[in-house]
Amino acid sequence: MAKRGLDKASVIAAAAELANENGLDGLSLKDLANRLEIRSPSLYNHISGLDELKREIMLYGWEQLGDAVVKAAEEHSGYDAIKAMCRAFYRYAAENKGVFGAMLWYNKYADESSMNATAAMFSQLYKTLGEVGISREMSEHLIRTLRSFLEGFSILVNNGAFGHPADISESFELSLDVLVEGMKAAAERGNADE
Repeated sequence: MAKRGLDKASVIAAAAELANENGLDGLSLKDLANRLEIRSPSLYNHISGLDELKREIMLYGWEQLGDAVVKAAEEHSGYDAIKAMCRAFYRYAAENKGVFGAMLWYNKYADESSMNATAAMFSQLYKTLGEVGISREMSEHLIRTLRSFLEGFSILVNNGAFGHPADISESFELSLDVLVEGMKAAAERGNADE
């Protein structure tokens, strides 16, 4: 019998906490059961195993990140909204290293539920890029550029890979400025082609 008050959502939230504390590779069903004060076999009332748990953490992360990105965009407009979304992404990745590690497996688990987990965020990105005059086709490419930058920068920061003493937040902001200027140039080029 399942522990009273314990449901799948609370299992996933506890697993996300553990992943952030110990890293995704350090996550085990035994440790999760200990955290929840249950016996390991009881976890199977909610998940089928470690692989499903990691998939659920991935979905959990993208849903949380999507909420943060959409909220950031709603508080700004134009290119400031794009910058705010990027900052929200980076902040979430840096504050949730284990969950972010699971999120990188998005395409491994690509299905309808993963598409649903990211739908609001991508919808907001397309909307905001459209508002600054960037076509849907160009947006496809720019979203890949933003994702490459944000995920790559976050991975390097989370793994302590920047050894130079230059301030990392300044590097992030400079990189963001460069990307936004490139977006402006792309929007102008797209308008000139019409």
